[in-house]
Amino acid sequence: MSASDTIPTRETREPHFGFWRRSYAMLVKEFIQLRRDRVSFAMIIMLPVMQLTLFGYAINTTPRNLPTAVLTQEDTDLGRSILKAMQNTAYFRFVREVHTVAEFDELLQSGKVLFGVEIPRGFERAVRRGDKPALLVAADATDPVAAGSALGALGPLVQTALAHDLHIGDPPEMPFEIRAHARYNPAAESRLNIVPGLVGTILTMTMLIFTALSVTREIERGTMESLLSMPIKPVEVMFGKIIPYVIVGFVQATLIIGIGVFLFGVPIIGSLTLLALLTTLFITTNLAIGYTFSTIVQNQLQAMQLSMMFFLPSILLSGFMFPFAGMPVWAQYLGEGLPLTHFVRIVRAIMLKGAAMENLQYDTLALAALMLLAMTIAVTRFRRTLD
Repeated sequence: MSASDTIPTRETREPHFGFWRRSYAMLVKEFIQLRRDRVSFAMIIMLPVMQLTLFGYAINTTPRNLPTAVLTQEDTDLGRSILKAMQNTAYFRFVREVHTVAEFDELLQSGKVLFGVEIPRGFERAVRRGDKPALLVAADATDPVAAGSALGALGPLVQTALAHDLHIGDPPEMPFEIRAHARYNPAAESRLNIVPGLVGTILTMTMLIFTALSVTREIERGTMESLLSMPIKPVEVMFGKIIPYVIVGFVQATLIIGIGVFLFGVPIIGSLTLLALLTTLFITTNLAIGYTFSTIVQNQLQAMQLSMMFFLPSILLSGFMFPFAGMPVWAQYLGEGLPLTHFVRIVRAIMLKGAAMENLQYDTLALAALMLLAMTIAVTRFRRTLD
């Protein structure tokens, strides 16, 4: 037997040790690349932290302290006791006192309050006589979750709270009737709440992705050099990239709303023209934000990641999935900075409530301000060179 038959050569050892050496080299290379890709690394850390924080602290499926207006046509001890009892349920938070039915209706239609309580004239006298008068509680039922939980707990809790103010018998009997009126969605049909919100949700996702990839696609395809060599200003580049997608987004919105109306029976009570104008404003706002993202990131993968990072809180904090008024104050402040929050209010108000422009001024101005802010950042950050 020769020495070559008994002593392992480098060639016989290489398959065993070479596999681990090459695998280790690839492992080190991936960690180095991940460290350099700061956006991807931030997504790995931030996404689970954001989800845990939002679901743990911001999301509440049984909302409390919901904004409520009161129309008191007489100032009596019994009326004050009823309002105090309602407030003690922790479902109602009285934020406005109105003096006319028109103001009462305007607050509900504009979405500034979710409930309205009316104590009619002569209410206490009728209770003392045993006539069992009606206490009107009007609810904005465009959000069935928020309205249903509060109205469901109203009767027994008020009854218990008034046990020491009035003799209500044994077994207890309410000395007055609570007449709840669920406006805009009296049957509490979920599709009337979900379909209008889906218009904004789908548009947010698609419009962000379309324009977030626009500049990075130019760089990766090598066409940015030709674009930069042209006598064109950054604002002209932005409008040239955004306007085609405004048309695409408008067609998409028309398709979604059309399906909602003809297939799911969702009404459009308000002005179709106003809905079209404000939908166009919302589309442009999202396109401007997506374009801003494209000027921040370095490649299309990062653009997709940043878009999803923005889309997640938009879904959770806009009031589309969970009642906005039931969120903690800090979460509501974050939600006010998201275009979807304002558009969900707009589209539900126009389609289900028949709201006019005077009812939607705040949300319209908020969308316009967010659009101008995003456009300003995008134009400022636009790369005039490939560096």
